[in-house]
Amino acid sequence: MQKRWSVKHSPDIKAVQQLAAELGIDPVLSTLLLQRGICSFEQAHYFFRPDLRHLHDPFLMADMEKAIERIDQAINKGEKILIFGDYDVDGTTAVTLVYSFLSSRYQHLEYYIPDRYLEGYGISTQGIDYAAANGFSLIIALDCGIKAVDKIEYANTKGIDFVICDHHMPGETLPDAVAVLDPKRLDCTYPYKELSGCGIGFKLIQAYGQKHDLPFDEVAQYLDLVVTSIACDIVHITGENRVLAAYGLQKLNTEPSTGLQILKEIAGKTTAYSIADIVFLIGPRINAAGRIDDAKHAVELLLANDVDVAHEKGQLISLKNNERKEHDLSITDQALAMIADDTMGLNRKSTVVFNEKWHKGVIGIVASRLTEKYYRPTIVLTRSNGHVAGSARSVVGFDLYEALSGCSDLLLQFGGHKYAAGLTMQPEKVEAFMERFEEVVSASITEQQLVQEICIDAELQLADITPKFFRVLNQFGPFGPENMSPVFVSRNVQAYGGINLVGSNHIKMSVYQNNSTWFDCIAFNQGECINEIRQGKPFDICYTIEENIWRDKRSIQLNIKGIRC
Repeated sequence: MQKRWSVKHSPDIKAVQQLAAELGIDPVLSTLLLQRGICSFEQAHYFFRPDLRHLHDPFLMADMEKAIERIDQAINKGEKILIFGDYDVDGTTAVTLVYSFLSSRYQHLEYYIPDRYLEGYGISTQGIDYAAANGFSLIIALDCGIKAVDKIEYANTKGIDFVICDHHMPGETLPDAVAVLDPKRLDCTYPYKELSGCGIGFKLIQAYGQKHDLPFDEVAQYLDLVVTSIACDIVHITGENRVLAAYGLQKLNTEPSTGLQILKEIAGKTTAYSIADIVFLIGPRINAAGRIDDAKHAVELLLANDVDVAHEKGQLISLKNNERKEHDLSITDQALAMIADDTMGLNRKSTVVFNEKWHKGVIGIVASRLTEKYYRPTIVLTRSNGHVAGSARSVVGFDLYEALSGCSDLLLQFGGHKYAAGLTMQPEKVEAFMERFEEVVSASITEQQLVQEICIDAELQLADITPKFFRVLNQFGPFGPENMSPVFVSRNVQAYGGINLVGSNHIKMSVYQNNSTWFDCIAFNQGECINEIRQGKPFDICYTIEENIWRDKRSIQLNIKGIRC
């Protein structure tokens, strides 16, 4: 599928030159800073030097005082506390963090992860019943609960209090919990709104530490869990998240917890981990536990202090990940065949596919793959516990959550973010939902949004890629949503030496421009361009700049995102 190239607006040239002079950097780099809203030496210092002192006071979050008071009350009275969390990476890391922190100080504590298939997403009636039957009077819910108005009402009838720690968008009514921690509450003035669920859990233990005068190191030791959640839940790498991610990566790369160390060893990467590495190497393995079996295995691994126990749990999760891959590939093939056979469906602005036998644990991954292939809002549906459950993914610029809101009368429930969501409905509503969803999408999506875009930050001459340029560029990291690795365009470059097709459809080559040095390149999934490149004519490339490490040798490599001959 042909992608459109768009170049970001260039800031005022005088502002570019002034900031470049103040910082002693290339004007292209000051352009990147200005595009990120960084306009002064002071702001640049704050950006380039993330510091734990930049973290906000957790008591600025609405209800934080109430949450800590209720936890203190439970501990002082010897009440049983249940740590409840979702079954994905964000939820399991959040449960691990809060449980590990509190259990080192208090013994009447357990954790609970709902069964993806029997209980579904979020706070469950079964979980509340378990708490009631086992004498728990306080539940701390992590990465879920902001819309669980009826469930919290049910818990109140059982004499069970809730402290909710969530980061999803609230509904019109907040649950009647003792405390509801969510920066997205309309009445919450907390300065940063984009924390992960585990990030909210971190703010909870930070507040507890402040209240009880604990050394900050006792809180900071969990930052490797926090960065894992930030990476895998695809939240913004800006502001407070950027600080948490920077220090979390440092912890993950130098002194990870036993469980995360085992996951790193299983993944096999021996060099430093980035945000992207967490997403592709660690996240899928943690997620596999809940997708295929029981997410409690993931928490057991992440909590493990004994290397042998962690290794055993890690191997189990690795097996589940292999099983997940088999389901994923099989269902993706079936879904692609369904779409190809539906000639009328190819002209739609949305994709909705349904097979009642598909494995619920991997439909989100399949939805992502279908979105990559056809680039339109996509929902994959399957049967689960008498209902139809779905996982939805969107394209850049299109608000999936709003689209589902337009179908809410056909749904039992839905929730999520702008680009990813989950939903359930009655089986008899599937056909009507498919039509309604297509109507809503067609009425609001633009033609531009249906063509995948490569967003280019700036034009760059290859001769300007010096070691100093690359060192400063690296300080823009950690890279992730809202702070992506900059994409550059260089025009009229030429190939140098061998031009090879590697793997299934990738190009390896070197390029130069005018009198520049040559740079090694990798262009994934762009093999269709190889014949034109071999003709020797100049071509344009857009790319990110990265470090390639091969047999302990380090070099600058261009990761080509697009080629125009």
